[in-house]
Amino acid sequence: MPEKNVLGDELEPCSLDPVTGWFRDGSCATSPEDLGSHTICAVVTAEFLDHQKEIGNDLMTPMPMYQFPGLQPGDRWCVTARNWLKAHHDGAAAPVVLAATHELANQIVPLELLERYAVDVPDFPGDLIE
Repeated sequence: MPEKNVLGDELEPCSLDPVTGWFRDGSCATSPEDLGSHTICAVVTAEFLDHQKEIGNDLMTPMPMYQFPGLQPGDRWCVTARNWLKAHHDGAAAPVVLAATHELANQIVPLELLERYAVDVPDFPGDLIE
């Protein structure tokens, strides 16, 4: 059975460059072992990265032993729902790709809040024109 996103559709990939996800498969799929709930596909910003470092979650420094390249502003990455929510409360939340955000993120962050930060763009931007 395919994993679902917060919109109820099939979970889309978050990033293959850099390769993200609890399983390092490019998606924000999760499992019971993922205690941090790496379920939110965020487009990280400098402000978000700085905030994460301040709370002890350095996402900028590469850690090859964990297949972690270090992130730069503009990268898409599966971040933990709790840390994203903390960033929101502190005024530093990153934009969110709803189609690539796992439905279990809603156990921690309400969909209405994620929608306020949504940056999803259709596959064909021409679809935006009526």
